[in-house]
Amino acid sequence: MTAKISYSDVEVGTELPAQTFPVTRDILVRYAGASGDFNPIHWNEKFAKEVGLPDVIAHGMFTMAEAIRVVTDWTGDPGAVVEYGVRFTKPVVVPNDDQGAVIEVAGKVAALLDDNTVRVDLTATCAGQKVLGMPRAVVRLA
Repeated sequence: MTAKISYSDVEVGTELPAQTFPVTRDILVRYAGASGDFNPIHWNEKFAKEVGLPDVIAHGMFTMAEAIRVVTDWTGDPGAVVEYGVRFTKPVVVPNDDQGAVIEVAGKVAALLDDNTVRVDLTATCAGQKVLGMPRAVVRLA
C-alpha cells in the first residue's frame, strides 16, 4: 500500500480529521487476550483499587494504538508510519458501566521533513485530560 495523501497537498498546520474511540471493559478484556497482557489492573476493579488506582485502566499500548489510528486512517496506509512515540501521562480510567470511557484524538501536521515525510503531532484526551504526552508520528506520504 501507499499513502493516499500527497506530500504536495499538505502544509504545516494541516489538520487531520479528529476521531473518538470508545473504551469499555469488554474491549479491554479482548485487548488483553490479543496482546497477552493480563495484568489485573486492566480488568479487575478490586485489584486496581487495592494498588491505588481509581478504577480499571486501559492498557497504555491500547491507548497508543487508538491514537495512531487518526494518522493511519488519514494516510490510508498503516505502513506509511515511519516513526511513532508517546509518553504515558495519565491513565484512561474505564468505569464498569454501559458508557465506559472515550479517547478523543486530534492531529496536525507540525513539520514538513525530507523524503516526502511529515511530522504529525497528536493530542489524545479522556475526560478533558491529556492521556498521552508528546504523541508524535513521522509519516511518509505519496
